[in-house]
Amino acid sequence: MHSRFRRTSALVAAGAVVFGALAVAAGAQADAQQPPLDQLIGQPTPGLTALGKIQSRLAEVAQRNGLSEQKLRDTLATDKTSWLDSDGRLFFREPVLTQAQKTSEASARWATGAVAAAEGPAFELHSKPGSNRVIYLDFDGHTITGTAWNAAKGVDPVNVSQYDTDGNPASFSTAEQDVVHEVWARVAEDYAAFDVDVTTQEPAQDAINRTNSADLQYGTRVLIDPDTWYQSGCGCGGVAYIGVYDNAGQHDYYQPALVFTRGVGTGAKNLAEAASHEAGHNVGLGHDGTASVGYYQGHGSWAPIMGVGYYRGISQWSKGEYSGANNSEDDYSVIGTHGLALRTDEAGDTTAAAAALTVGTAANGFIAAEADTDVYRVDVSAAGNYTATANAAAIGGNLDVKLDLLNSAGTVVATADPASGQSDAGTPTGLSATVTSNLQPGTYYLRIDNTGYANPLDTGYSTYGSRGGYTLTINPS
Repeated sequence: MHSRFRRTSALVAAGAVVFGALAVAAGAQADAQQPPLDQLIGQPTPGLTALGKIQSRLAEVAQRNGLSEQKLRDTLATDKTSWLDSDGRLFFREPVLTQAQKTSEASARWATGAVAAAEGPAFELHSKPGSNRVIYLDFDGHTITGTAWNAAKGVDPVNVSQYDTDGNPASFSTAEQDVVHEVWARVAEDYAAFDVDVTTQEPAQDAINRTNSADLQYGTRVLIDPDTWYQSGCGCGGVAYIGVYDNAGQHDYYQPALVFTRGVGTGAKNLAEAASHEAGHNVGLGHDGTASVGYYQGHGSWAPIMGVGYYRGISQWSKGEYSGANNSEDDYSVIGTHGLALRTDEAGDTTAAAAALTVGTAANGFIAAEADTDVYRVDVSAAGNYTATANAAAIGGNLDVKLDLLNSAGTVVATADPASGQSDAGTPTGLSATVTSNLQPGTYYLRIDNTGYANPLDTGYSTYGSRGGYTLTINPS
């Protein structure tokens, strides 16, 4: 009886092994019979339609894009600007602005004279020279070849013209250089918390391309494109692939991100918001909207960068703290998983670890982490009134500063945190802070902290996206 039971169990086990082997073989045969994705999708396809085509292979396509199945499904089903290319890679076609929305005057800053081609100071700007990561803002034209954009249009190469607003593409006028400077300043501030060089000086291609996982020097090109070769077909403001910034092996194939002047205009504010947004897709970010709108336009003086920042003085990274938000992803965390680490802190958080600051000499720093606090030690040699000022970035500031003056015991003797706002869509107010106090000779400390304003649900913002650069000074007054 016992022996018969063992023989029966052995037969059952053997049958299970055979059945399992047959099942694996059948599965492998079924996989082999599945058409390649480029045959399944065929051509670049809008999100909802594409979702219907790849339902049975959603897991595969999600993995290809570095997304969860649910995230990919939701994006394709609800975001009308989402597309899959023939290889199942996710990209976005941003909506075009109206003619009234595109109109914007170039601000007259910095440049003092016209320069030939792209050799002037406007094309030598760097936010963090020496970083292994780069975001290159390309205004002077580029040849696009061997990329997904070429494959989609069936044209290779494409020679994109340089940025031009005066009808003279042979040189960059003062006004055109002014736009380049301002776009750079705004995008550099959006990415100021990260270890990345936002630049207008063309890097070597090796500094952008990533050949393999051991290649630690890479980035993205954001091309300001005034031509019609792609834009006329999509009627869009820009296009970019998601999550390809740190892609190894096929990196160049999904470059560059494109901002179309015919879609967003030629003004600095619009170009900068679009450039930061498209680069944001490259570093893995989706859109910030609500259940009823794909792009949240913000409230008060604030908007999310991955929504629509054209109409607000303050645009910041977001984790969906506003009312009705449909995207609660932590932007800083997602960006970090695609190759951009936060900057190293340059000043200590406590009086014991304070950095040195000399009366009459400016210090430049950054608030990179939400919990970061920068403390500076000041030795005052003569009694009198002193004024300390912490200025947020002069253009496109993201950091809302709270400034404290502490005595040698670490007690706060003066503080400033003005209400923020905007004088127009391109000019925030109340981000900087100033304190004035009568001081005796001795040691004092200045503490810079990031702060929010009002209620992030519908009137303001939290400390989450309140990060960026500042300049700190203290002078007799």
